[in-house]
Amino acid sequence: MQEDFIYTDERFADIQLLRYKVAGFDKLPLRQRTLIYYLSQAALEGRDILWDQNGRYNLRIRKMLELVFTHYQGNRESDNFKKFSVYLKRVWFSNGIHHHYSTDKLPATFSPDFLEEALQNIGNNVVEAETGATIEQLKAEIFPVLFNPQIMPKRVNQAEGADLIATSAANYYGSDVTQAEAEAFYAHQKSLASDPSRPVMYGMNSRLVKENGQLKERLWRSGELYGPAIDRIIFWLDKAKTVAENPKQAEVIDCLIQFYRSGDLRTFDKYTILWVNDTESFVDFTNGFTETYGDPLGLKASWEGFANFKDIVATARTETLAANAQWFEDNSPVDPLFKKQTTRGITAKVIIAAMLGGDLYPSSAIGINLPNSNWVRAEHGSKSVTIGNLTDAYNKAAHGNGFLDEFVIDADTLELINTYGDACDDLHTDLHECLGHGSGRMAEGVDPDALKAYGSCIEEARADLFALYYIADPKLVALGLTPDAKAYKSQYYTYLMNGLLTQLVRIEPGCNIEEAHMRNRALIAHWVLHHASSLAIPPVQLTTIQGKTFLKINDYEALRKLFAQLLSEVQRIKSEGDYEAAAQLVETYGINVNQELHNEILQRYKALNLAPYKGFINPEYIVEYDEKGNISDVQIKYGETFEHQMLRYSQQYATLPLIND
Repeated sequence: MQEDFIYTDERFADIQLLRYKVAGFDKLPLRQRTLIYYLSQAALEGRDILWDQNGRYNLRIRKMLELVFTHYQGNRESDNFKKFSVYLKRVWFSNGIHHHYSTDKLPATFSPDFLEEALQNIGNNVVEAETGATIEQLKAEIFPVLFNPQIMPKRVNQAEGADLIATSAANYYGSDVTQAEAEAFYAHQKSLASDPSRPVMYGMNSRLVKENGQLKERLWRSGELYGPAIDRIIFWLDKAKTVAENPKQAEVIDCLIQFYRSGDLRTFDKYTILWVNDTESFVDFTNGFTETYGDPLGLKASWEGFANFKDIVATARTETLAANAQWFEDNSPVDPLFKKQTTRGITAKVIIAAMLGGDLYPSSAIGINLPNSNWVRAEHGSKSVTIGNLTDAYNKAAHGNGFLDEFVIDADTLELINTYGDACDDLHTDLHECLGHGSGRMAEGVDPDALKAYGSCIEEARADLFALYYIADPKLVALGLTPDAKAYKSQYYTYLMNGLLTQLVRIEPGCNIEEAHMRNRALIAHWVLHHASSLAIPPVQLTTIQGKTFLKINDYEALRKLFAQLLSEVQRIKSEGDYEAAAQLVETYGINVNQELHNEILQRYKALNLAPYKGFINPEYIVEYDEKGNISDVQIKYGETFEHQMLRYSQQYATLPLIND
C-alpha cells in the first residue's frame, strides 16, 4: 500500500502544516519495519498524558469540542461554526487550550451562545454520555475556562516576582500548592540524597499535590496517575522488545518498562545510561517524561514519544563532530575551570523521523540532545541527533516564499544566505545538539536546578553560543564541514536577524518574550548588539532604509569575539549556578520587546501572507498479517488530513479519564 509522498500546504490561523518523508522505510527489512511500527504505536499511546499535563480541563474540552465538530447539525457555514472549527484546530495543534509556543490562552472567538446551542442541538443525553458532564455542568465548569480571559491565561508563566505555580495553568501541581512550598519540598528531598554527586531528576515524573494539608507526589506510573496510558505504552514496548535489533537494545526497552511500572527515578537513570551506551542500533527511539519547559520551575517533564532510524549518509557530518569533541572542548573560550578534562560517550547522528508523538507533535524540535541529567552526561556521555527529514521539509517550505527578500539588507547578503544557509543551519543544529549541550562541566557541589526558572533559557543560550562560536572556526573547513571560510557568515546574519527582528512575528502585539528558546535568541542578539555599540566601529547594528529596519553586520570576525565573550560568561553562570547573574542576563536582554519595532515587523510580515509556525502531519503505518497472525508486511501511507488524523487519534489513543484528579 506504499503511496507516493505528498507535500501539503494546509493552513489555519498562524499555522502551516507540512509532511515529512520517511525516506528509505520501504527498503528496510521486515524486522526493522515491524520494530518501527511498534515504537510508533508506543509514541502515540501517551498523547492523553501530554494533554492532561498541559491543563486540567484539556481532555474534557477536547472531547466536547470534537463532539460538536462531528455531530452538529446546524449551519456549518455560519461565521460562528467557521471560527469554532479554526479554534478546534488550534487546540489540536497546541495539545490544549494554550498556544504551543507563547503559552497564552487561545482566544475562543465564537460565542458562548453558539456553543451552548450546538450542545443542545446534539442533546443532553449524548453530551453527558460522551463528556461525563451535563450541558449545565459544562457551562458552569468549562465555559468560564474557554471564554473568560482572566481564568488560566498562561500555561507557563515566567514573570519575575509572581508565584509561578499559582499563575500557570500547567497541571503539574495541585491547585493549592505554592511555588515556595514546591521549592522547599524538593530542596528537602535533595538534602536527603544518599549520593548528592549523582542526583536523580527530582520531581520529574509526578504531580505534587496536597492531601490532608501535606505535600505528596502522585507518580506517573502503571497503577497510579496516568496508569491506563502507561500500560498501553508498555504493551507496545513489550512487543518492540521481541523484535529488538540486538540484546543491548532489548535491555534498554526492558529497563524503560521497569521504570514505567515502578516510577523509580534510579531505574530511570539506569535506563538512560543503557540508552546512551546503545550506539549500535540502527532504529532508535525516545519515550517518556523528557523536557521540562512546560513546568515553570523547570522540574517536571512533559511526555513525548519518538521513533526514528539512522540516515547513514548524512550522519558522516555529525560523526566527524563527535570524533573531534575533545578538540572543541579544549579550544573553547570558556574558563579552564569549567571545561571537561575528558569528553565521554558523545555520539551524534542524523536521523529520519518515523513517528512524532506527545510534546514532539505536531510541532517538533529539529534536534535533540539527551539525557538531561548532568552527572549521567559527565560519566556516560550523551546522544545527539539532528532530524534530517524535518529540516528538509522546513527548508522546502521556506524556499522562494519572499521572507528573506523582505528582511535581508542587500543582494550580496541574500546571495550568501541562499548559497550557504541550509547547510549552515543544519551545521548549527549539529553543533548545538551534538557538542554544545554536552560541553562544559558543573562546579563541584552545585545544584543542577540552581538557576530555577532561568535554567532552560541559559542552557539553550550556552548551546547556541557554542555553535555560533565554532561555526566560524577554520577547523570546520579543515574537517570538510563547511565549504569555505565565509560560509559561517550566513548563519551569523540569519541568527541575529531572527533574534533581533524576525522572531517577533511570533509574539502578540503588546506582549514580551516568554518561551525559553526565543528568550535565548533575544538574549544573545541584544547582548551582542549592546556591547557592539560601545566599540569604535560596531561590528553589528540596526539600520533604517526607506523606513524599514534591517540588520547590518560590519565585522564578522569581531562579532565572533563577542560570541566568545558571552559564551564564557554563560558557561560560568551555568557551572557556578549563579542565579542572580542568570536573572540579570535574561531579564535585561531576553524578555523586553521594543513595541514600535515590533509593530513594524508585524506589518512587513503580514504583507507576505506567511504562517509563523509550522508543524507536521504524521504518516500512517499499514500492517498486514499472515494466516498465523504474524506481521507479514508493514507499509507506509501518506495523505491523511490534519482533521482526520486528529479525530482518529482521539478515538484510537483515548486512554485516560477526562479529568485526572
